Parts: sequence; C-alpha cells; structure tokens
Amino acid sequence: MKTFPMFLKMKNRRVVIAGGGEQAAQKARLVLKTEAEIVFLAPELDEELTDMVAAGQARQDRTAPSVESFAGAALVFIATGCVGLDTALQILAKEAGAVVNVVDQPELCDAYTPSIVDRDPVVVAIGTEGNAPVLGRMIKTQVEEMLEPRLGDFARLAGRLRDSVAAHVPAEARRGFWRWMFGAEPRQLHARGSDHRAARLLKSAIAAGGAPDARDGGAISLIGAGPGAADLLTLRAVQRLQEADVIFSAPGVDPAVLELARRDAERVTENTPASALAWPSVGLDSRITAEARRGRSVVRLLPGSVTRAEGAAFEALSREGIEIEIVPGVADMEAKQSIPCKDRAAF
Repeated sequence: MKTFPMFLKMKNRRVVIAGGGEQAAQKARLVLKTEAEIVFLAPELDEELTDMVAAGQARQDRTAPSVESFAGAALVFIATGCVGLDTALQILAKEAGAVVNVVDQPELCDAYTPSIVDRDPVVVAIGTEGNAPVLGRMIKTQVEEMLEPRLGDFARLAGRLRDSVAAHVPAEARRGFWRWMFGAEPRQLHARGSDHRAARLLKSAIAAGGAPDARDGGAISLIGAGPGAADLLTLRAVQRLQEADVIFSAPGVDPAVLELARRDAERVTENTPASALAWPSVGLDSRITAEARRGRSVVRLLPGSVTRAEGAAFEALSREGIEIEIVPGVADMEAKQSIPCKDRAAF
C-alpha cells in the first residue's frame, strides 16, 4: 500500500479546481457532495460551472495563476485539459504546499480520486493508486449492488440511538446489539421500507437491555487457516475474525490472514513450542477461557484444519452460556485442486 486512505472533514475548507471545462466539472460534482468551499481558477467557465457560481455553490477566481492562488487550499484539482498547462499549475500548487490531483497524470498526483459508493453517511472509497481506474469502477458497481439504497438512512438512525444504547445496554452487550441491528431483522425491515417497525423493534431491544438473540456469555471460535493463503479462508472464518475481540495466532499461520481481522482486535502471537516464551498448553487454554468468561469473542487461529479434539478443553464452558465453535480450514487436497495446471490437456 503506497497511499494512505483517510476521510477528511471538509466543512469550511477550500478546494481549488483549476480549469473551466468538463474535466473541472467532473471534480466539482464530486466536491459538491461535501461542505467544502469550491473555487474555480479559470478565466472562463462552461455553462454548468457558471450555473454553480450563480447558485452560490462555488466562486470563480479569474486572476492569473500564482502560488498565492493555491495557498491554504485543503485540496487542489488541476483539470484544464492541457497537459503543459496542467504541469505548470502543478508546480505552483506544490510550491504553495497543497495536496494535488492532476487529472489523467498520475505521476504528478499526491492523491488519487477513488471510485465512490455514496450512501451518506456510509461512504465506500475504492482506489487503485492510479493503476487501474476502470477496475476501480467495476468494483464500485459490485459494491453498489451489495448495499441497499436506503442504508445511509439506517446508519443515521443508528447515530440517533447511540446515546440511548449507551444508557440502557450494558457495555459487554453493545457489540452484540449493533451486530444484530445491522445483520438481522431491523436492517431487513428498514431495507423493505418498514422504517417504523424497525425503529420500534430497536427501541424495544434497547429498553430490554440488548438484542433479543444476544449471547449471555462470550464465544470461542477455533479456526483452521487451511493451507496458509488468506484467500483460502472460509467465509465463516472471515466473519469470526471480523467479530473477534481477541485473537490467539498459533505458529505457522500466515500473517496475511490477520489482515482480515478487526483492526482493533487484541492480538496474541503464540511462540513455537520449542521457544522459552511459548505458552504451556494448560496456560494458554486458561487464558482463552478467562477471556471468554469476560464476555469477549475469542478466536484461536491454527494452521491447517481443526477437529473437535482441539475444542475438547472448552466443551464444559457451553454450560456457562459460552458458545464453542469449530471452523475447519480448507483441506490441502482441495487447495491443490484449485492450482491451475499449465497443460490441462495432460489430464
């Protein structure tokens, strides 16, 4: 990853768009979705940009471009349509210390415009660091199909409920409440247009102190990482990694697998058995048990597959309301069958 993705607050910040034609209009349409102040640096504007200025959505700077034209700008888009002029303006903007995006010239860019899926306030940005914008747009189309059109309204409802959830739902039950809200009946009702039913259901759950199907205790998931490659994890394994509060990773697990986990999950890396720092088996099981009894969702990642034998040490915990789950990895033979053969005719 050569670029760092981040969402910037744009209220009352100035964005300079150098150019007055279609390329500038494309950037302006995007920035208009924010609360930024838009300035068109151009002697002439096309009809669309002229209408934006007339409507008070932007202003025009007709002065000759200089370093001062870009001073203090949060972002600069250079989109004149002339390669030579774009390059000259980029030099001025860089001298002013601005973050610059030059249309169709990735080598001159400090930042790239991603493909965006907008379900305000839910925003998904897809970037390819300027390498494959068409691929970015194709991925955007797939994500558009995944996310219901009214998801933003549902996210705003969650925002309005946050204080009430904090006041009435115990801390250890809140993640389960939000998981239920976004992954079960409330979201389904809202997506079908039953806003009031979804809201009533959520308020009833808050008054009751949590989601109706929430676990009383924690959970332990023993996950097989399969042959090693992160893309061979099962869908359920990825889901459990995304839900985990703490992850114990055994020797031999590819570090790339942990990239699929919750970013803020606690990570415990187990040393090789021969190491002086290695966990004794009993001590490790006790630590995992203690975390689950605290109401936390615990994952233990093991190389290869996992059988019920690995879960035997925790089976008694199910009587305490702690859910024990075995998530086997992809078998080695299945992985080998997925490897492409150079000469298929040989088979």
